[in-house]
Amino acid sequence: MDCIFCKIIAAEIPCFRLYEDEDTLAFMDINPASEGHALVIPKEHFPDVHVVSDAAIASTVVTAKKIASAINKTLNPDGMNLLQCNGPAAAQSVLHFHMHVLPRRDGDELKLNWGLAPGDMDAIGELAERIRENL
Repeated sequence: MDCIFCKIIAAEIPCFRLYEDEDTLAFMDINPASEGHALVIPKEHFPDVHVVSDAAIASTVVTAKKIASAINKTLNPDGMNLLQCNGPAAAQSVLHFHMHVLPRRDGDELKLNWGLAPGDMDAIGELAERIRENL
């Protein structure tokens, strides 16, 4: 399978891991839409919400809540989006079910279906460490 998220799970591709349990993995998005943008994925491969198992989606949401709380403690944002995208029109760029945890600031003007812009890898790594401390 040529799925980048499956390769991350298998540690074939590095990531800034935040949290991992038997069923899920959470890590920093390296094309962040906002400071602290994280992704949560089930370890089992499902292309989208239409085929993800009930158990996998439930465990993904539970982990997303845990990550959102840690990001909230770390960054104290004005708000938080938990976002799950399916298909090209929703800007799903990786065909492996996943949730975005997006910290928000008043007036940030973040639009959904944002463009990808590489982030500062050092800053993302440092922030990942700070968030891990709050898990």
